Amino acid sequence: MANSGKVFLVGAGPGDPGLITLKALKCLSQADFVLYDGLVNPLLLLNTSADTERTCRSHTAHGRMLNQTEINQRLIDEARSGKTVVRLKGGDPFIFGRGGEEAEALRTAGINYEIVPGVTAATGASAYAGVSLTHRKWASAVAFVTGHEDPAKTDSLLDYAALAAFPGTLVFYMGLHRLEEITRRLIEFGKPPTTPAIVVSQGTTSRQQSVTAPLSNLPAAVRQSQLRAPSLIVVGDCVLQRETIRWFEQRPLLGRRIGIPRPLAQALPVVEQANDLGADCLLMPTIDILPPEDWTAVDEAISRLADYDWLIFTSANGVEYFLSRLRETGGDMRDLGGLKLATIGPATAAALETFHLTADLVPPEFRAESLAATLAPHVQGQRLLWARASRGRDVLPQTLQGAGATVDEVVTYQNVDVDNFDPQVVEALDRGEVDWIALSSPSIARQLRQLLSPEAQRHIGKTIRLASISPVTTAVAQEVGLTIHAEAREYTWPGLFTCIQDFESAR
Repeated sequence: MANSGKVFLVGAGPGDPGLITLKALKCLSQADFVLYDGLVNPLLLLNTSADTERTCRSHTAHGRMLNQTEINQRLIDEARSGKTVVRLKGGDPFIFGRGGEEAEALRTAGINYEIVPGVTAATGASAYAGVSLTHRKWASAVAFVTGHEDPAKTDSLLDYAALAAFPGTLVFYMGLHRLEEITRRLIEFGKPPTTPAIVVSQGTTSRQQSVTAPLSNLPAAVRQSQLRAPSLIVVGDCVLQRETIRWFEQRPLLGRRIGIPRPLAQALPVVEQANDLGADCLLMPTIDILPPEDWTAVDEAISRLADYDWLIFTSANGVEYFLSRLRETGGDMRDLGGLKLATIGPATAAALETFHLTADLVPPEFRAESLAATLAPHVQGQRLLWARASRGRDVLPQTLQGAGATVDEVVTYQNVDVDNFDPQVVEALDRGEVDWIALSSPSIARQLRQLLSPEAQRHIGKTIRLASISPVTTAVAQEVGLTIHAEAREYTWPGLFTCIQDFESAR
């Protein structure tokens, strides 16, 4: 796909970023330019280094309003400049996604293109709502129907008599604003008013809500629940099975929005954990991780690895930067053969495993004090190398030197403060549209306080709560004036999410 002047029309799935296909991820990783729809989960953009642009169907501060003709031309122009272009579309590009129109425009313009299907909303949202669209007992057929036809058409192509008589499940896309008319006409043409029906709003996301009712009562039930678009309407006996097999809406943090202030490059595994619990994530990095300005000290330490008895890592970043530099300078993991490896916790040990290395020592509590105390009995008279960040506490070298060890420190990466939040993050915080912010280090806590606007600070403790990964992080947060509402007992990201769950369940 390198610089081939080709367009990939890619389905992004219905909302859950985990529902994108492997081929779609490959396209994103190799793209030069990504033009994505407003319904695409922005977390998917973590999988690309390309220039990105969002298209909108209405005026918004967060994207450029383009009509379909302008979108087609944008794709053509970018491809003609020699770029690999990904047109990232919610759901599947060929199911009510106007992908056929875009493919036709590309073919007419002589642009090479490829279609990458995606999980469409009908299958995604219904499965997440516990509705099997086909079932040997309830339905042997399913029909996908648009609830939003081209406004330029003078006559509807929908045959409500045929739809009312259809022997299976009906699925209406984009029909929330026409729900009254859809239900009325189905009943008018013979669909029993008691037919089971459901509206799934914002399906497969943490904001998913579902309302079930007999067909005749569905509009009133939806009005009472104040459901929002995008939504899916499902009509048929298969809806009866929902109470038995629904699963997604039972997740413990469903509907909760959690701010993740860690660096973007490290956000994806945390986002996946949060999504598994049903939460939505707002990426709001407060610090960035960069290589050292000068590798000289690291390279000298690497050249003298044989002089050390222990190599200590207190973060996954330290592992990644140090061992990658070892490879870049011509070494390999055999150069560590005479060393024992100590890590501050399981996440850092897991980072070692990606290099096919196993930690010799992991403390029972995942903080510097515990690592120092666990390591101290083993280091008298020995020489230790600590691959550290550009800033942090000195508990570790002080304790180990007191135990009779020689400790050399080498900065393998920089923690650099972010100057400001993205405007969308500022807007969400100022409106109090975040339930939790998860603080995973003292430096993140300190920088968060610097970046919060006065308006956002007024929401802390009201609509926005703060969770801390450790007592050390809590102490720094309190020192700078932040109130911590929940603190992890295990000093890991799973521990952070557990303490949030405990707080929520106790409310």
